[in-house]
Amino acid sequence: MNDLTFRAVGLGDAAVDYLAAWDLQRDLHAAVVAGEQPDTVLLLEHPPVFTAGKRTDPHERPADPGGAAVIDVDRGGKITFHGPGQLVGYPIVTLPDHVKVVDYVRRVEEALIAVCTDFGVTTARVPGRSGVWLQADANGPERKIAALGIRVSRGVTMHGFALNCDVDLGWYDRFVPCGISDAGVTSLSRELGRDVTVEDVLPSVERHLADYLAWADYTPTPDYEPRPEPARVPRIELLSPGA
Repeated sequence: MNDLTFRAVGLGDAAVDYLAAWDLQRDLHAAVVAGEQPDTVLLLEHPPVFTAGKRTDPHERPADPGGAAVIDVDRGGKITFHGPGQLVGYPIVTLPDHVKVVDYVRRVEEALIAVCTDFGVTTARVPGRSGVWLQADANGPERKIAALGIRVSRGVTMHGFALNCDVDLGWYDRFVPCGISDAGVTSLSRELGRDVTVEDVLPSVERHLADYLAWADYTPTPDYEPRPEPARVPRIELLSPGA
């Protein structure tokens, strides 16, 4: 079994600025690559911030970010939001030779599905769309409760996941979350009709991540109906006459 170290580096009033956390990730990543630090999961909250992955199209950015910064980052995926009431996890872990990137992503998703189950919220994957989802029902359309965006460099992961606990969902009205305009966003608190805080979910998140990132075989939760990945908007170049 691979032993993971968990570090809660800033929650609540001690929420960590995104760029400061990014520096911490890079330093820890270099130390893990060099064998100087054990595989570690950083757990924290951020002040309000939008982060745009490599595949973000211009129209998906917030026209009015409400005072929050919009930061371009080196992970995959599109644009997402981080803020108070959302548990952000950055696993800095070494992938074994037999574990491919897709398998790693599925394991993190599976851990978050298990966390939601612990709180009585049924979730699964939607093939074609990363993250953890609820099916459409009387409470709303198909909706995402956890987002993922990762990078792997020199065999060690960076970036990670964001699980909505009691985050202000009004922030998601300011942009197109993950480039998906035909679905919604939710939180554990909204689904359960009671406050579920970041501190409430920490023990469950640590337990399930430790299980799934021990790299043992597991039975995945059955998927929901596949959905197409958001199409990338073609870039149009304007040429001067005679060009």
